[in-house]
Amino acid sequence: MTKLPNDFKRIPFAHRGLHDLDDARPENSRASIRAAIAAGYGIEMDLQLSRDGRAMVFHDYDLRRLTAEQGPIQQRDAAELGGIQLTGGDEGIPTFAEILHLVDGRAPLLVELKDQHGQMGPTDGRLERAVADDLQGYQGPVALMSFNPNSVILLAEFAPNIPRGIVSGAYEHGNKNWHPLRPEVRDQLRNIPDFEAAGCSFISHEASDLDRPRVAELKDRGAVILCWTVRSSEQEHAARQVADNITFEGYLAEIPPRTGVYSDKQGHGRQTGTC
Repeated sequence: MTKLPNDFKRIPFAHRGLHDLDDARPENSRASIRAAIAAGYGIEMDLQLSRDGRAMVFHDYDLRRLTAEQGPIQQRDAAELGGIQLTGGDEGIPTFAEILHLVDGRAPLLVELKDQHGQMGPTDGRLERAVADDLQGYQGPVALMSFNPNSVILLAEFAPNIPRGIVSGAYEHGNKNWHPLRPEVRDQLRNIPDFEAAGCSFISHEASDLDRPRVAELKDRGAVILCWTVRSSEQEHAARQVADNITFEGYLAEIPPRTGVYSDKQGHGRQTGTC
């Protein structure tokens, strides 16, 4: 198990970057990433796989919601995807490698690998390997996570030195977001049974379900509890009664001051006061 750096418990994570279509910053865009860095936030982002095996920073399985195109992202090569403009902005879909170069260690990255299986089952490892390859030599703070525990287990093999966690939630049967999942799959995932098998150091749990006994159990055993997605200061206050940190959107979360000793991206210890 690789532990999360302390900043993952201190700096709030902007959900899919600090996106705002009114300011031409689509979700998971370079513009939203730059804005999050400028504001001092961490960055949560999503990865899908291109047809030619590149990790792409994009949330959906289909292009329809976020671009003028339609069809599965997995049926397009990375170069073509880079030329497809994100709706509300002036840029194409970025590769993970491009975003790593842009960030260059200036913000902690909380990276979600989207399930490529459809039922949270075993994966072929293509996305996990692509992510591990892109991270070779990267010096900034990164943590990897997925709803699919099979993906997280593979990450333990391909990127063993990078902290990993499971994205989790209530998996409510009436929630349309979970309709593609079979009821028995939802029932299994709800209690986060693979945390130990995947060698996780954290979970990112649904903010409205933080009172789940399994969350308290993992916290008592030393797991870091992150949560998604907080959309107001009031929700943030409630979530922080349990969670160590939040992923947020739609408002500007407060960044707690840093005190004591911290490590810069090269790992050198430095002393600082409150800033």
